[in-house]
Amino acid sequence: MSLKIYTKTGDKGSTSLIGGTKVPKDDARIDAYGTVDELNSFVGLIISMIKQPECKEALQEIQDRLFTIGSLLACDPDKEIRMKLPGLFESDILLLEKWIDEMESHLPRMKSFILPGGSPSVATIHIGRCVCRRAERCVVALSTIHELPNHVLVYLNRLSDYLFMLSRYVAKMEGVDEIPWRART
Repeated sequence: MSLKIYTKTGDKGSTSLIGGTKVPKDDARIDAYGTVDELNSFVGLIISMIKQPECKEALQEIQDRLFTIGSLLACDPDKEIRMKLPGLFESDILLLEKWIDEMESHLPRMKSFILPGGSPSVATIHIGRCVCRRAERCVVALSTIHELPNHVLVYLNRLSDYLFMLSRYVAKMEGVDEIPWRART
């Protein structure tokens, strides 16, 4: 017997956190982990568009961390849960920094702001970076209401830096010129 994907339990605008607490679907916690889920989907799109195997591998690891963040954000902090959830660690942040430094070592120094674009994959990475920044803002808003697990905010902040560097790195690997912003004067 298979389970149906639809349960109808959210038809009136509420959903359950891990732990069973019912909250409205516009709750700050739902907004935060929903935006992290959207980011994870964009990372999947990026994986499907780029050709660099080392970057695809890194992005798949990032997807795993985003699932971890989503599960941590989906927990009712006032309830003890029965399942063991994965953690997010400082080593996850250090790994992002290592990947950023490695990509940056292959790139020319930035001399101006860079406009998003140049190729579909580069533009998509920039969209992912913007969604990451939005996820970070949602998590910051949630942090004013609830204490959050360690490293979540730092990871999302570093991830947006990673995605920016990835956009530059992929542009170089694709032979696409970066588009410098030239302000009107």
